[in-house]
Amino acid sequence: MPAVSKGDGMRGLAVFISDIRNCKSKEAEIKRINKELANIRSKFKGDKALDGYSKKKYVCKLLFIFLLGHDIDFGHMEAVNLLSSNRYTEKQIGYLFISVLVNSNSELIRLINNAIKNDLASRNPTFMGLALHCIANVGSREMAEAFAGEIPKILVAGDTMDSVKQSAALCLLRLYRTSPDLVPMGDWTSRVVHLLNDQHLGVVTAATSLITTLAQKNPEEFKTSVSLAVSRLSRIVTSASTDLQDYTYYFVPAPWLSVKLLRLLQCYPPPEDPAVRGRLTECLETILNKAQEPPKSKKVQHSNAKNAVLFEAISLIIHHDSEPNLLVRACNQLGQFLQHRETNLRYLALESMCTLASSEFSHEAVKTHIETVINALKTERDVSVRQRAVDLLYAMCDRSNAQQIVAEMLNYLETADYSIREEIVLKVAILAEKYAVDYTWYVDTILNLIRIAGDYVSEEVWYRVIQIVINRDDVQGYAAKTVFEALQAPACHENLVKVGGYILGEFGNLIAGDPRSSPLIQFNLLHSKFHLCSVPTRALLLSTYIKFVNLFPEIKTTIQDVLRSDSQLKNADVELQQRAVEYLRLSTIASTDILATVLEEMPPFPERESSILAKLKKKKGPGTVTDLEEIKKERSSDMNGSAEPASVNASAVSTPSPSADLLGLGAAPLANSAPPPSSSGSLLVDVFSDSASAVAPLAPGSDDNFASPDLASSEVVSEEPADTVHDADELFHKFVCKNNGVLFENQLLQIGLKSEFRQNLGRMFIFYGNKTSTQFLNFTPTVICSDDLQSSLNLQTKPVDPTVDGGAQVQQVVNIECVSDFMEAPILNIQFRYGGTFQNLSVKLPITLNKFFQPTEMSSQDFFQRWKQLSNPKQEVQNIFKAKHPMDAEITKAKIIGFGSALLEEVDPNPANFVGAGIIHTKTTQIGCLLRLEPNLQAQMYRLTLRTSKEAVSQRLCELLSEQF
Repeated sequence: MPAVSKGDGMRGLAVFISDIRNCKSKEAEIKRINKELANIRSKFKGDKALDGYSKKKYVCKLLFIFLLGHDIDFGHMEAVNLLSSNRYTEKQIGYLFISVLVNSNSELIRLINNAIKNDLASRNPTFMGLALHCIANVGSREMAEAFAGEIPKILVAGDTMDSVKQSAALCLLRLYRTSPDLVPMGDWTSRVVHLLNDQHLGVVTAATSLITTLAQKNPEEFKTSVSLAVSRLSRIVTSASTDLQDYTYYFVPAPWLSVKLLRLLQCYPPPEDPAVRGRLTECLETILNKAQEPPKSKKVQHSNAKNAVLFEAISLIIHHDSEPNLLVRACNQLGQFLQHRETNLRYLALESMCTLASSEFSHEAVKTHIETVINALKTERDVSVRQRAVDLLYAMCDRSNAQQIVAEMLNYLETADYSIREEIVLKVAILAEKYAVDYTWYVDTILNLIRIAGDYVSEEVWYRVIQIVINRDDVQGYAAKTVFEALQAPACHENLVKVGGYILGEFGNLIAGDPRSSPLIQFNLLHSKFHLCSVPTRALLLSTYIKFVNLFPEIKTTIQDVLRSDSQLKNADVELQQRAVEYLRLSTIASTDILATVLEEMPPFPERESSILAKLKKKKGPGTVTDLEEIKKERSSDMNGSAEPASVNASAVSTPSPSADLLGLGAAPLANSAPPPSSSGSLLVDVFSDSASAVAPLAPGSDDNFASPDLASSEVVSEEPADTVHDADELFHKFVCKNNGVLFENQLLQIGLKSEFRQNLGRMFIFYGNKTSTQFLNFTPTVICSDDLQSSLNLQTKPVDPTVDGGAQVQQVVNIECVSDFMEAPILNIQFRYGGTFQNLSVKLPITLNKFFQPTEMSSQDFFQRWKQLSNPKQEVQNIFKAKHPMDAEITKAKIIGFGSALLEEVDPNPANFVGAGIIHTKTTQIGCLLRLEPNLQAQMYRLTLRTSKEAVSQRLCELLSEQF
């Protein structure tokens, strides 16, 4: 209860509280409360007007009864009446009652707002403080609507007292957090920054909290706060504890303000002004130096305040990541905390060092503490600290210490808490793959992992080991030998049986020459585990058996007997029964050549990012914009660098390129088909690694892909966007010869694309990444087509969640059907609300005519015969232009292939020229296309000639391709 002076004591309230405390039972308490409520109700309803003291006393009693847990349904109007009193204690009790008992939907809210306005206008600092406290305590949207425009004026007014400024700053902060869209940004924002120079440290502390929150969402408007924050921090850090007596806490000058200033500086990159940057560096060095000094007090409050400032300073050093000296010093300081007796300090030190390990400047310094971290993993009592130790070992791992760290993690795994075992398994699998110099070590590690923690080895882990073994010839024999030996243990985990069945089915022949691992022994070993396994594993083993029929004809009869047994042919599970019947029939009627073709060895998998990494990211939290940042490397490979020509070499071999089967249009898997390469829940970064599993099949000519014309018409509109299309030409031409990459990026939003086209159909995945820490509300992406384009291009977009959390991303699928040739490109318009501000932007969507190109191989004779047939002047378009990029033959080949046509070798008499052919597929027609590109290295010029059966198509393709060179 609020303190009252002796002369203002409420005896009746004191007696009532004493009576309640003296009650012997709950029933007696309720009886006394009901008696008091009846008395208060009669007093309020009586004819005689109550004076302010009586109202205050009875309202106080109601408040006390409410705090005891009883409902109060009257007395609100009397509390509102107290607001108009000129006595502080009466007004205080009125505001206290309203803050606790009045909800934002109350009919009295208008009366309350009027009373608050009167107090704010009174210029009485005591009354203004009470009113501001009430606004902040209620903090409703109605309060924000009524006072969000008034409070900033009080905050920056020159005649406002310091105590009122403090309350105004914190009140505005509360309203901004609850209703950011209602707090207007205006002239006051530039003036509030100067409160950092205020002489009253209480005002500076409150203003720093407000500015930090505002700067996180409007960094540009508060950029000037950086120099002022550095100046204020410098004065605090260099001051003696006696200089700031009122704000010194256990010999630490203004620790709360120091922490808030350091957090404010983390909203911005390192200062560009050398003087400000130098002053900030001095501050940080001083803080690190003070951490080395002996403590001025043995009390825990002193060390807590001192360490709070230190850890926040280290967070700022890590955030800037620009001063090698500071980063190494921070690492050394944290290293001293790793063996501190205080558990919280050990935890915070490990957590901070995890971030330091990712910096190129401090990674080596972090590695020097590896023995201490390993010791913490073995001896630490607190499970959360052990988990941070695992995270740090994972972060500091590189080729020089990978085997040591993996071995320690495996040792710890045997006794690790069940809650973190799966995460450790994923990290061991990732490190073993990432830093495997010798892949025999990788195989041993994964099998050891399955042996130690088989229940926690997810499908992604054993899928991945199979992909790697299949892709590396040098490890296949060793893998077969190792799994064969591992399977001989009396008790094997089912995941080991899966790996063993798959690898022996593919490469069992590599160890069949040893009498100890003859074909029959291999089969009997696997079949001895059959009855112990689940249905999916039994299905995989049946596929292994039919592979054995092809690899080892000598045991064909034995395998057929197993397949013919009643337990297989009459199995209750339909999948097992069907496999047994079909495999038995296949082994009986198929010739040796047919068996060899159907059951041939699995081809290598396309290279892609490990799906284990995606699973770890998913386990650690939702996809962040950090994941999206990892695809920025796409920008550097926009066909002008050296990254893309590799795809030319890839297409020359039999292994399909990573993006070749995105839509599931390739050949069906073989009997012992490979497991899916990644989980369907992969993060954005895994989608951009050309994984095929995330996309459903899209068959040419299938009506199901466009079965909802109403949906398409509701999402694709024919209006032109009102605002400007961002960097239209640059972004548009970047995607003509490629399908994946970052389409657009600013401070708030990043848009990534991944698409695949086949004949006249296509599917595009658009990824919207929120780069801020604030939600996007009413997020509405719309694909806009002109009237002409709507008749030529059929687009169906899937709806997107209207709320995009800070640091997260959402995905939108666009199904595409080319009905006829078209010249324009659709516009992607995105509207959303961010921090109360409406955002509207548009970019061209890179759906161009060449995306529906299908390459056509032709002989030299066929090419020139067709070239002559297209000799009509309207069918040919020619362009002579200056080279914009270095004239590299390999890059030029890659661009022509990326454009969609087949690159025809040895067709043109001049070997320096490039010739291509293909067919543009639309729903209504097919348009043949021939192209010839003649480079002139001396003049740095190109001549591009295109011939098609349609003049407009020739013109459009020539425009698109000319921009690429």
